[in-house]
Amino acid sequence: FETLGPHYERKDGYPPIKNMFYVGADAFMFFGAISKDEQRVAELLPLFTRTIFSIPGMMGVSLQAGIFQTRLGRARTVEVDVSGEDLDSIIRTTGTMFGLIKKEMPEAQVRPVPSLEVLYPEVRILPDRDRLRASGMTARDLGIALDVFMDGRKVGEFKQEGEKKIDLVVKASERSASTPEELHSSLIATPGGRIVPVSSLSSLERTSGITEIRHLERNRTFTLQVTPPMTIPLQEAMEMIDEKIKPELEKQGLLRGVSVDMSGVADKLKAAQQTLQWDFLLAALIAYLLMAALFENFIYPLIIMFTVPLAAAGGIIGLRLVDLLIATQPLDILTMLGFVILVGVVVNNAILLVHQTLNNIRDHGMERREAVLEATRTRLRPIYMSATTSIFGMLPLVVAPGAGSELYRGLGSVILGGLAFSTVFTVFVIPSLLMFLAKMEEKE
Repeated sequence: FETLGPHYERKDGYPPIKNMFYVGADAFMFFGAISKDEQRVAELLPLFTRTIFSIPGMMGVSLQAGIFQTRLGRARTVEVDVSGEDLDSIIRTTGTMFGLIKKEMPEAQVRPVPSLEVLYPEVRILPDRDRLRASGMTARDLGIALDVFMDGRKVGEFKQEGEKKIDLVVKASERSASTPEELHSSLIATPGGRIVPVSSLSSLERTSGITEIRHLERNRTFTLQVTPPMTIPLQEAMEMIDEKIKPELEKQGLLRGVSVDMSGVADKLKAAQQTLQWDFLLAALIAYLLMAALFENFIYPLIIMFTVPLAAAGGIIGLRLVDLLIATQPLDILTMLGFVILVGVVVNNAILLVHQTLNNIRDHGMERREAVLEATRTRLRPIYMSATTSIFGMLPLVVAPGAGSELYRGLGSVILGGLAFSTVFTVFVIPSLLMFLAKMEEKE
């Protein structure tokens, strides 16, 4: 509070803080703030980062929560899972990867889960497999018995009609094992009917470890939550980790018995990219087949589909201009959806030109060149009128500020840029193609 308290009223380049909260635990601290200026919340991130690292022995990240974010640090985060059987090897590999990521992306924020410090007291009960085998038990049976003594073991479910399920848990009395030594001396029953203490089937070892035991595919796992800066797209950060950092770990021999995989948002991004890629192709195919059925021809719809690459180029240009002039705009899922929407929007102008050209040739007996020029002349005003109204109607999606504007700004920039770019060039490209491909109408 001593560091951030003055910023409730101070105006030294940072937006003033409206409200702030703090939550503390034994191994985790969390604090956040709401700015009086909602449009400048992201400017507080460097201030919070400096405050975190000003505390001796403290390491953390400073993030702005996303609109649909429900968990800490999951908005633009690549989760790198480091798994293996040997804990020391995993910690060594994870620590080296932490340093390499900070070297390649100095402004990235990296949060290890759990902490890489092996300083916390840990009690291990190590099974004696020979004695367990002699008693007709396995290490898993011993683990189930210890679960019953501690937090309990789920053995089934009970459900009444119209009611929620209730877990059935077998649990020992809380007084039966209040210390590790009492747990180790507790009595359990063997399959043969004998009652023996846990100490006769295992040994107790006091050591140090980490704050949390995490498993992935039955292997001990550490996770690095990497949040790249806004200047680095999520896809570029994933490629950097895969193509630069992992080969460096392999070169240093740190991947022996250790696997490194990306999960979380990285997996979802790959799945979304593949889905939208096929959705774009499917939308283009459906539009082509529909126009082929309406024109009763496969050539003229192909001419119309030439507007789709023009629209895609315009969408990329529009997204880039927004990124340069208005605000940083990543290529997120909604922005990708804009390219799919463009397929059904930008073909309308080309349809008008092709349809009017065919009418001039078939119904009015015009020559090919005259028909194309007349169709362009008569349809030019409606094309630009409809495009202008659409562009100015969608312009507030791109330029209007406000809470949540980053949600639809990318979608609007792609549609607006694609529509404007394709409208300008459609009246040049489509008539030029019709000059060559409308010969079949004259022969008929």
